[in-house]
Amino acid sequence: VVTMAIFSVASPFFLTFNNLDNVLTQAAFIGILAIGMTMVMINGEIDLSVGAILALASALAIGLQDSIGVWPAIFCGLLAGAGLGFVNGALIALSGMHSFIVTLGGLIGIRGLVFVYTGENALMVSDFSYTEYPEIYLGQLSLTAMIFLGLAILFQWVLTSTRHGREAYSVGDNIDAAFDAGINIKRHKIINFTICCTLSAIAGILLSMRLGTAEPNAGKIWELWTIFAVVLGGTRLQGGFGSMWMTVGGVLTLAVFRNGLRLLNTPNYVELIVMGLVLILALLLDHFLSGKLEK
Repeated sequence: VVTMAIFSVASPFFLTFNNLDNVLTQAAFIGILAIGMTMVMINGEIDLSVGAILALASALAIGLQDSIGVWPAIFCGLLAGAGLGFVNGALIALSGMHSFIVTLGGLIGIRGLVFVYTGENALMVSDFSYTEYPEIYLGQLSLTAMIFLGLAILFQWVLTSTRHGREAYSVGDNIDAAFDAGINIKRHKIINFTICCTLSAIAGILLSMRLGTAEPNAGKIWELWTIFAVVLGGTRLQGGFGSMWMTVGGVLTLAVFRNGLRLLNTPNYVELIVMGLVLILALLLDHFLSGKLEK
């Protein structure tokens, strides 16, 4: 709210329906990634492979259309995301390796697969009906924004109203206590990494629909912006605390800052400096308030 107030005063173009719709639609791609990342981070883990999986799913969804059709190609993109998420989760849960190392390897390896599959070139859509789906609107909400908000509602319900969600907090808060309580920690990690990477595939497919192309560099460093948004929303890297509404707030704050700074013709390096300072200040505020509450 504060950032919107600042930029609405600073730029006459900020507080318009077209611009706010653009902010929400652009936020939705990072937002969908952030929903999956929140599930993983509440478990006390992290996934650095989400941007590469986004690129792979978008490449498959466009690249396979000529041979098997649009919807089977979309299904293949989703299946690739879910399968890689399952592999990530299984490696982490069964081997005991840290998720940072496993998913960093996934980030590098999967991105390499994307370059091999695309031949290092952008893939162009051949069936232009594929690009019409993002043009579906409900009032001022685009299809992409509706999917983002719908997924946020769904997974907030999962966290608060299902056994899996409630136990995810326990695993992230104290893994030893969760194990002593009989919680299947390995199953939780596998499920949440599968969810995270499936949502990454959904974001990649929606992005390819919007652009009509699949770039091998699509989603590059988006894993960092995703973690930024989730942490800015208040979800803790240590696990055990967070919610989808907090993540939506972090995603929208990130989107508003980036949009507002660009409307003011701010150089890219200034934008990066400002965003870095915002994240540090948010973390310091969270740490200060947490200390006050504990006292």
